[in-house]
Amino acid sequence: MSRFEESGGINAWLPPGRLFILGFQHVLVMYAGAVAVPLIVAGAAHLTTAQTGYLISSDMFCCGIGSLLQSVGLGPFGIRMPVIMAVTFAAVGPMIVMVGDPALGLPGIYGATIAAGLIAMGLAPFASRLLRFFPPLVQGIVITAIGANLIPVGINWSAGGFGNPHYGAPIYLCVSLSVLLFIMVLAKYGKGFMANVAVLLGLIFGFAEAVLLGRVRLTGIGAVGWFGLITPFHFGLPTFHPIAIATMVVVMLVTFIESSGMFMALGMIVDHPVENTDIRRGLLVDGLASVIGGTFNSFPHTSFSQNIGLVGITGVRSRWVCAAAGVILVLLGLVPKMSFIVASIPQFVLGGAGIVMFGMVMATGIRVLSHVDYEKQQHNSYIVAISLGISMIPVVAVHFFQAVPVNLQPFVQSGIFLSALTAVLSNLWFNGMAPKRDSGRGSTVAHSVEIQGDPKAVSTLH
Repeated sequence: MSRFEESGGINAWLPPGRLFILGFQHVLVMYAGAVAVPLIVAGAAHLTTAQTGYLISSDMFCCGIGSLLQSVGLGPFGIRMPVIMAVTFAAVGPMIVMVGDPALGLPGIYGATIAAGLIAMGLAPFASRLLRFFPPLVQGIVITAIGANLIPVGINWSAGGFGNPHYGAPIYLCVSLSVLLFIMVLAKYGKGFMANVAVLLGLIFGFAEAVLLGRVRLTGIGAVGWFGLITPFHFGLPTFHPIAIATMVVVMLVTFIESSGMFMALGMIVDHPVENTDIRRGLLVDGLASVIGGTFNSFPHTSFSQNIGLVGITGVRSRWVCAAAGVILVLLGLVPKMSFIVASIPQFVLGGAGIVMFGMVMATGIRVLSHVDYEKQQHNSYIVAISLGISMIPVVAVHFFQAVPVNLQPFVQSGIFLSALTAVLSNLWFNGMAPKRDSGRGSTVAHSVEIQGDPKAVSTLH
């Protein structure tokens, strides 16, 4: 029996113990990336250690609420699939600029986040209709680009993380490699539940190594409280500035493209075709979670792509696992001491697991592209080559777009957005748009659209 069959579908309910362990695994996978944004903003804002800790706790609290909304659903909100929400990196550049402006600061960021979230909720129904421009060829390109743009994150984690004065130290690389090998051994020889939690066990193994090597610091944990409420507008009432709001709306549009690609990737991984209505519900949560984030001292939220890779590795498709992760994240936000302990996991421990998970996302995209017809429609090779090549610009040449106006930076610094835009436009140029299929209400993207010369790719999704 495969792990997918073993774990059931996206609505499968697992025993509480397994839900907790598998949910905690998701938390460990996303934690480093989730806290990176508040840490960067806190540094730019020159916040104290206590203020920075509160910012991180607020972030965890909002990530948990967003994840619960996305995985469990509430009325028209939530894609109801195994999705984890966290702060988007697309907002980092604009927020650093805003926090350095005395007229804006954190209140200006929060005002722009709330306003942009509300506007995004209004745009979500229209954004979901754009999926007719994302046939399997374009989907495969975007999914591959998501993985390719995430791989450098895992690699840099393996070397100790950006800003580490000992970046690339052999001890970091060895521990990261040992975590990777440990996960590979479990993937090959582990059975059932042991195979499902291979990443978590790998992280525990790496953490134990780091402790024995004296690389884990828990200094100051005694001064951290066990319980602390997250109150709205802790850093002051939000202020609303038109330019800041417009900039954050741009960020939300970027996250819509990225989230749509992630939803489609996840749908393929869990064998649950994503429909336009699903995309709309998912994007509505992107907007609502950003409103909640701006209210509770966090930032714009999006669906986190590294957790999609974890779903692919474990084969556990149940959305209730991510709901359990949401509960754990809320508790981490309310229990600062727990958050402190999880935050003590070194990034080089996360690196080995990151390479596997992000690579799994890329492998999913390659699998989709393997079904594209390159013989009858030779232009498809150009579309793939050009789109993936352009998606790598922000990865391999970080200063390539440095002269671009700051308001456009969220677009040009997102390899995922660049790949999506290039793939859509070049696909329209080479292949054109075939008439919609009349497949009825609630049709999937693959059902409702067929790009000329690519019928094989459509059929393989069913």
